[in-house]
Amino acid sequence: MVNTTLVSLLASLMFRIPVRAVRRKLRIGNAHEFVFSYVGLGLLGVLLARLFEEVGFWAIGGFVLPLLLARQMFFRTRALEEATQELRDREVVLRALSNRMAEERHDERQQIAGYLHDDLAQLLYRMSLHLDIAEQRLRRGQVQELDDELDALRSARDAAQEMVRALIRDLHRSPLGRAGLVQTLASYFLDVERDTGVPIKANLEDIDMPPPVQLLCYHVTREAVMNAVKHGRPSAVEVSLEAASDGARVTIRDDGKGFDPDEGSPEGHFGLKMMKERALVAGGTFKIDSAPGAGTTVIAEFPTSWLAEAPALRGAAPDGQP
Repeated sequence: MVNTTLVSLLASLMFRIPVRAVRRKLRIGNAHEFVFSYVGLGLLGVLLARLFEEVGFWAIGGFVLPLLLARQMFFRTRALEEATQELRDREVVLRALSNRMAEERHDERQQIAGYLHDDLAQLLYRMSLHLDIAEQRLRRGQVQELDDELDALRSARDAAQEMVRALIRDLHRSPLGRAGLVQTLASYFLDVERDTGVPIKANLEDIDMPPPVQLLCYHVTREAVMNAVKHGRPSAVEVSLEAASDGARVTIRDDGKGFDPDEGSPEGHFGLKMMKERALVAGGTFKIDSAPGAGTTVIAEFPTSWLAEAPALRGAAPDGQP
């Protein structure tokens, strides 16, 4: 009763709410467990007093040492439970991340298929037509017209070869296509502004990063911007990509309604965890700063060398801290 009264008075003074409201919100746990704990402590106190009468001061040591050992085992068990729960959460996030990457790969395959169908297939069809016409004119002996068709056929062949070389260069150079990270982000921001009406102020430096890191940086930026305009209701979003001491830093800042990161973002914990996992996979760091009514700032750093940062990733992955 004394404990409950003191807590109620202090909470009432700190948060300026009535004492009765604090009392109603207090939770002491299950009543049976509460009674059982106090009865057990009472019996333990009786045994300690009786033992103290028999052996004196040494009785305290006989009780304190097992209690310290039990306390240590309790904290170890609690730490193991937290680690197990964190591993389960990471497994769920990684599974969701794997599914998302599979969807993104499917989209990329669709883009390549569209490129081949719309551009390359048209050239091949033109070559087929010119070849048929050239064959007909060859049979008729129209040599002059045949030279014209052969020139057109060579031109279509050269264009098709150049398109194939460009596609191969894009596949080798960057998963973001020939535009690169900066232009791809700028194009995405224009699409967001057109669809949502939220202006996006971008300051993007062209930083040399490996293609896999560029792709991870793009997805983290896209996810953060999408969450901002979808859930934060901002008047504007600012995005900056700049060189950092250990690589590249991308910052996404909005003036929206914000949220409590400890309670999870409006789209749930997985959105934040997936962004964090993408940054950690690249060997970088991830940090989010937000509060209700104060907007949100997301900062992710990525290395400019994929292999050099592999030890950092192995060191950062176990505890999951950025």
